Amino acid sequence: MTQGQVATPPVRRLGVLMAVYLLGIFMGAIDTGIVTPARTIIQNDLGVDDSTGIWMLTIYTLAYAASIPIMGKLADRYGRKPVYLLSITLFGVGSLLCGLSQDVGSFEMLIISRAIQAIGGGGIVPIATAEFGTSVPEEKRGMALGLVGGVYGVANIFGSSAGSLILNVFGTHNWQFIFYVNVPISIAIIVGGLLFLPNHKVEQVSKIDLLGITLLVAMILSLLYGLRNIDFFDFVHSVTSTDVYPFLLGFLVLLPFFVLAERRAADPVLNLSYFTDAAIGVTLLLAFLSGVILMGVVFVPQFAENALRIPSGDGGYFVIILGLFSGIGAPLSGTLTDRFGPRLVLGFGVTVSAIAAAVGVWWAIPSPSWVSVCTTLALMGLGLGFTIGSPLNYMMLDRTRPEESNSALATLSLVRSIGTTLAPAILVGFLSHAGTELQTNLTAELPTQISAPALPHASELQAKFAELKADEHLKDKLKDVDFPDLTSMTTIDIDMDSGASLPDDLVELLQTADVTNITERTKTVAERMFAEQTPSVIADITDGVNTGLSSLDDAASDLTTQHAKLVKAVKGVTAGITGMRKAASGMEKGIAGMTKAITGMDAGLAGTAKAKAGMEKAVAGITKGIKGLDAAIAGQKEGIAQLQAAYDQIMAALPPGTPEPPAATALREQIDALTAKLDSTKAQRTTLVHKRDTLRAKIATVTKERAALARKRATVVDKRATLRGELRTLEGKLATAVSQRHDLVTARDSLADALDDLATTRAQLVELRDAVPGAFETAKENYLAEIDALSPTLEQTFADTLNTGFRGIYLSTMSAALAAGVLLLLSGRRRTRAPRP
Repeated sequence: MTQGQVATPPVRRLGVLMAVYLLGIFMGAIDTGIVTPARTIIQNDLGVDDSTGIWMLTIYTLAYAASIPIMGKLADRYGRKPVYLLSITLFGVGSLLCGLSQDVGSFEMLIISRAIQAIGGGGIVPIATAEFGTSVPEEKRGMALGLVGGVYGVANIFGSSAGSLILNVFGTHNWQFIFYVNVPISIAIIVGGLLFLPNHKVEQVSKIDLLGITLLVAMILSLLYGLRNIDFFDFVHSVTSTDVYPFLLGFLVLLPFFVLAERRAADPVLNLSYFTDAAIGVTLLLAFLSGVILMGVVFVPQFAENALRIPSGDGGYFVIILGLFSGIGAPLSGTLTDRFGPRLVLGFGVTVSAIAAAVGVWWAIPSPSWVSVCTTLALMGLGLGFTIGSPLNYMMLDRTRPEESNSALATLSLVRSIGTTLAPAILVGFLSHAGTELQTNLTAELPTQISAPALPHASELQAKFAELKADEHLKDKLKDVDFPDLTSMTTIDIDMDSGASLPDDLVELLQTADVTNITERTKTVAERMFAEQTPSVIADITDGVNTGLSSLDDAASDLTTQHAKLVKAVKGVTAGITGMRKAASGMEKGIAGMTKAITGMDAGLAGTAKAKAGMEKAVAGITKGIKGLDAAIAGQKEGIAQLQAAYDQIMAALPPGTPEPPAATALREQIDALTAKLDSTKAQRTTLVHKRDTLRAKIATVTKERAALARKRATVVDKRATLRGELRTLEGKLATAVSQRHDLVTARDSLADALDDLATTRAQLVELRDAVPGAFETAKENYLAEIDALSPTLEQTFADTLNTGFRGIYLSTMSAALAAGVLLLLSGRRRTRAPRP
């Protein structure tokens, strides 16, 4: 039996069939986002950076989209059952290999395994959808397709939450279990499929379109990779990137070859007539827009976290609201499609989606609350349930031939995948653009200056610098030295206005922050900026201080040399003074001795003068005595002569021979007595003359001695006068030396004081220099405290800034929903290309 002539299975068998297919859809859809929370952990464990790590998501998207039309065409040719089970097998094997890549430690193995996963995943949804669209009675087809949409939507929404749950259960670095969880599910589906799934296929013998498949895969990969790398907020620049234009150009180059190949193919992999049929074209365009609307879900956790000020990761719980209402809307949309047709139901879905976006933009964003956010998410989930599920699949099946159902739904899935690929590239741009404003907006709220504690001795050192430059000993040495302005270091200017001033990791840190941790992350940024900027500032200050220290050391070295010379000079002058004082003392002693000698000589001269006077008096007395004796002698001689004359007269009067008369005898005796007395007087005179002569000789000797003593005294007096002159000269020299020594000592002590001053200043500068890092650390703590105080303002600024991004995202999804609504209004009613039996 062909796919276009599918007999309706019994209800019980239909339930098993639906369970097998829905389980596959759930597994494939949930894996779309299950890797997202583990991406950073995986890339870190496998030692790759962000630009390489993103390929674990990119390769899945590309391979998934490329495999969709191929798997759909293979299902048309070989039957849904074998291709579906092959897809499940590939998905399970790829999952197993992904998990094993952690044990092997190979990122390349992970990428290849993710591609295998994606190739299998590309066949699950379109084949299952086609089976539901053809195996279920037409009156219940909408409900069945609604179940497909509901399961797909709920699983897609809960993917990232499931990944987080698995990581929480098995451990953050046991990420292989987010892949291993697919293995038992795949085995269960394969067993159930082998036992219960029928094999519906088109009976045909046309040659498979290998050329078309090859070209289509290359085109899809080129188109989607190029579109993923476009920054729509910097379109001109990004489109010229080597990651964009070569791939888009490759797509355009391959397109005519693909069209030519498909026109010549007996069984083309992609029915080109889909794109020339207005009704099908509208359906595909609606599928594209539905992919854009669906991608609004990606931002729901972050939107909820930002609006309600909850920690990052907790926003995933709000996806439950969206998932619940999507799970309600999807099967309900199927039932309503069976009753009212897909056009009206889809119209309702896009209308609710537009209303949900409008409620988010004009209520939840400006007035965030649990009520506004939950209402937005409920409407969003309900709209998605009606949009993603039954209506579009129903419309595609309704407008294509039954035997094309697999490839038709595969084409629908491919176009939707293009929408889901392109939309994030556009929508994330709103958040990225808002993220680029984060630094500017946040730093505008931050203090531009930091209060720094006063550095020790700063004020006195600043004054001391001026004193040192004016110091007579130092001014020449320090005149060209620029000492740092220490008193101005009480505040530190902070400038983070330029985005280029922040390293990429800090920019990313701010852009990936949430409203609950923005204050801490801002502090982290501030700490990093301190860590990166303050070393150079500290180094500048330290270098300035070290320059000052070096100048002080040079000055101190010079002063030390001068001081040593002065100390030596003082010692020399002191020794000279000591010598001069000793000489002066000797001179004074000599003068005193001379004075004493002169005094002695004066006493000697006085004594000799007195002795001489005594002797001269004695000589005068003796001379007078001699004169008296001479007179006595003369008197005696005259008496003797008179006695002699008398004697002679007597005797002459006597005759010769006459005996002497008594008178003569008496005279003779008188003459003899007088002669004896004369002799005695002469002897006495002789004695006196001798004595006088002796005295005169002594007087002459004394006079001579006295003259010699006088001369000696004069010599001593002269010597004393000379010595006194020399002493006065020496005393002048001594006074000069003492004065010189005083000046030298004053200069020496002044230099010593200057050296002590320099040593104190140097010690204070060293203390100040060593205190600079601590001062900056204190300044940092002060700044971080100010950031803490600004926490409410920063959180509000962060939320407002991100809200501009969310506003752009949901205005875009609202525009897509409105565009879909306009397309539905402008498009005609149901158009079936071939009647279904």
